[in-house]
Amino acid sequence: MTERVLILSGSSSDKPIIDKITQVLDAFGVIYKYEVASAHRNPEKVDQLIATSTADVFIGVAGMSAALPGVIAARTIKPVIGVPVNASLDGLDALLSTVQMPPNVPVAAVGIDAGKNAGILAVQILAINDEVLKKKLVEFKESLKK
Repeated sequence: MTERVLILSGSSSDKPIIDKITQVLDAFGVIYKYEVASAHRNPEKVDQLIATSTADVFIGVAGMSAALPGVIAARTIKPVIGVPVNASLDGLDALLSTVQMPPNVPVAAVGIDAGKNAGILAVQILAINDEVLKKKLVEFKESLKK
């Protein structure tokens, strides 16, 4: 089966945040692919991954300048979720880089290090046209009330 979510991170040091994302996707049964691909150190790999991906949603995880989510958004018409990482300046630099995108190139941003929210948002996007995921999300939201 092909992935429904492509997760890219700028560094292997982002793995603890990636784990938060993949735990959510695993819990909902969403197929994903994860790759380390820096927008600065290996832009050709980023381009190739985006161009060949069959994913419906992209998640970009990056700290400091946090260019990766924006680079992804510049290369696809599909939804992009940015996860700013607390690599310096308490993550505020990454947060601002993620949310301050130029007009017509949006990135949906979650909080600093908020991998779990990125995973849930990806599932919510996919559930728009997936009744099985929609049912799982309803059950999940109901469980939050308890």
